[in-house]
Amino acid sequence: MYQAPVAEIAHTLKSVAGLGEALQAGRFGDLSEDLVDAILQEAGRFAAEEIAPLHASGDKQGARLADGVVTMPDGYVDLYRNWIAGGWNSLAADPDYGGQGLPAMLSMAVAEMWNSGSMGFGLAPTLTMGAIEALEAHASDELKQTYLPKLVSGEWTGTMNLTEPQAGSDVGALNARAEPVGDGSYRVFGQKIFITYGEHDMTDNIVHLVLARLPDAPAGTRGISLFLVPKFLVNADGSLGARNDVICHSIEHKLGINCSPTCTMIYGDGKHGDTPGAIGWLVGQENRGLACMFTMMNSARLAVGIEGVAVAEAARQKALEYANERRQGKASGWSGNGMSPIVHHPDVQRDLLTMTGLTRAARSIAYACAHAIDMARVSEGEDAKFWHERASLLTPVAKAFSTDVGSQVASIGVQVHGGMGYIEETGAALFMRDARIAQIYEGTNGIQAIDLVMRKLPQSEGACIVAYLDELDDVVGSLSASNDPAFGVSAKRLQEAMANLRAATEALEAMLKGGDIDGALAGATPYLRLFGLAAGGVYLAKAALADTENGERAALCRFFAENLTGETVGLRHTVEAGSASLLAAGEFLVA
Repeated sequence: MYQAPVAEIAHTLKSVAGLGEALQAGRFGDLSEDLVDAILQEAGRFAAEEIAPLHASGDKQGARLADGVVTMPDGYVDLYRNWIAGGWNSLAADPDYGGQGLPAMLSMAVAEMWNSGSMGFGLAPTLTMGAIEALEAHASDELKQTYLPKLVSGEWTGTMNLTEPQAGSDVGALNARAEPVGDGSYRVFGQKIFITYGEHDMTDNIVHLVLARLPDAPAGTRGISLFLVPKFLVNADGSLGARNDVICHSIEHKLGINCSPTCTMIYGDGKHGDTPGAIGWLVGQENRGLACMFTMMNSARLAVGIEGVAVAEAARQKALEYANERRQGKASGWSGNGMSPIVHHPDVQRDLLTMTGLTRAARSIAYACAHAIDMARVSEGEDAKFWHERASLLTPVAKAFSTDVGSQVASIGVQVHGGMGYIEETGAALFMRDARIAQIYEGTNGIQAIDLVMRKLPQSEGACIVAYLDELDDVVGSLSASNDPAFGVSAKRLQEAMANLRAATEALEAMLKGGDIDGALAGATPYLRLFGLAAGGVYLAKAALADTENGERAALCRFFAENLTGETVGLRHTVEAGSASLLAAGEFLVA
């Protein structure tokens, strides 16, 4: 059963991602290390004792729909109520609306624990927290006062409604429409698909954020507005009023995250509510809805990256436990009686160390991204710009690399279990099924790679990426100067990985400046993988240098550097020269 790695999470937050220095500098008010530790300990207990035990049963039973009403799996309503009673939903929200105002780093750290316990459960607060951020940034004061306190407390949940049948990643193709009534409200009509927690029985109201077009709006993304559409209307005194004209038409039958209802939502079919059309209110400015939604999406992208870390951690723990119990063959170093536990076989050790190294590397990148978000919020002027760009740079890497790692580690976990891993009874396959969606939603990982290369590398004319690479090189320099034999040739291998990352970065920048857009797009995905491996390897070194008495950290850093970063040279060559062969061969794929 999953046990939250509280000590590892705390070490990564404080000594790798930057929380320790920020606390010492007083950047987060009176927040102390003791309080951080207490929060992490209690979150770990809740995740292990209350969430994780419902993971398998929630997957097997799944969410159920009847007559527009979604019933959650047994135990999930009480679980959610216990969760909000602990104040977990309000952790990072604005104190003006009942939030605790704690750093995003802490919110992401505890979110890792929720998602390790059950990724399907963790999705509900993920969407609510994103809705809170969007409303805090863009909603009118009246909407904030009406909806934020209940969303912050978790008494109500939030959703994000972008996707339509004909408009997947191409948001500009959506057809949902909104008609002004004349009293400040709008009537919203349309269909949205893949809406996470669009309907459920854990709360008595659900607040939908819906993208739709106003009459005579410009075509494409320039003509999209954002609307708040509640399941139940809210009376002036804050009590719930009439049912709105919005309904869950169906829920998807999915590969994983089966406790999480993924809904098709119908707005304005005239069959629900007192009048046709779902009543909604504009969030932000007309035809600027995508900018408002991006506030929610950027938050959600980091949160999805955390899901990848979380599933990887849970799958790693399960595989390690099994490898210490399962006996097969006789390893050369085994001196006990009978067959040895498979953890003694070098090939299994390789699998387990790969799982551990990739998980910790992804965690470090995700937490570093959260740290940049926090620093941007507490900084001003050029410092705020620096940290905002750092967060923007790391967000696509945190989302895509971490979710790739989640699927890779979960798959290796099935392999460690052997034939039993393919049997649902063991639970190893459940992690693999859950993990797969995270590479797809909130912008596919291919889109994240394009965002990284086309939008994030050019920030400040390349100064943002240069500053980040310089920081990573400083860590490698410290590792080299340590002359600690426990690290083997880690410094040399990480120097090579960083050289490959710099060369690939320069190659992409040259393509963009020279107008070779196809070349840059072709190299985007391998570049993101290269970025994650190089940065992740350096962060493992930073973690080890900050805790030299822990031999496990140095050993893991050495394993990662000497066994996994060798991939970076091949990825560099693919970025630099792989586009010609890809584009030529791609012609034969077109029907």
